[in-house]
Amino acid sequence: MFKRFLRYSLLFVLLLLVGLVVAINYMVKNSTAKQLYTDVNVIPKNKVGLLLGTAKFTDKARKLVNVYYQNRIDATVALYMAGKIDYVIVSGDKSPNYDEPAIMKADLVARGIPAGHIYMDNSGFRTLDSILRCRDIFGQDHVTIISQEFHNRRALYIANHKKVTAIAYNAKDGSSFADANIREVLARVRMGMDLVLNKQAKYYGERIDIP
Repeated sequence: MFKRFLRYSLLFVLLLLVGLVVAINYMVKNSTAKQLYTDVNVIPKNKVGLLLGTAKFTDKARKLVNVYYQNRIDATVALYMAGKIDYVIVSGDKSPNYDEPAIMKADLVARGIPAGHIYMDNSGFRTLDSILRCRDIFGQDHVTIISQEFHNRRALYIANHKKVTAIAYNAKDGSSFADANIREVLARVRMGMDLVLNKQAKYYGERIDIP
């Protein structure tokens, strides 16, 4: 009797989790559809673009460049050169061994974006942190988010719930698109929990004004 109860209980929990995943992904996909852009000529202009960080390299020797990273850099340069953004916030994780924002800034400068038009968010540990710090530290409640589509949808969903008026420009995908989407499903579940619990950014700090 107990074993049967345990089996049914586990089945119920599993079905509940599957239903939660399906529901969250449905809401994210459908509520953000009109905020996504793939054509630099069509996307509206915003003063600031928020470039969401990812690792530049996929190996410890730092010889293999992450395609997702490179495509995000390319997308940001395309927006800036087309006059669709005037400033860029590069948001990522700064650690003693790897300074993600500084690396992104250096690559953007090398591609022609003036250093004075790039602001570094060194505490963008997660997408939620990046959105909240963009609003509260950099004072931006209108922004163009830059990442791959699957990531942009989650970032937009967060922005919509945190009173940030956002659109997103989709960078091209990478070679491990299927794996990224699997991870994204789990990330959206965590996002849902964060929003329900009103999770805040890990760090805030002094305000940084963008002209």
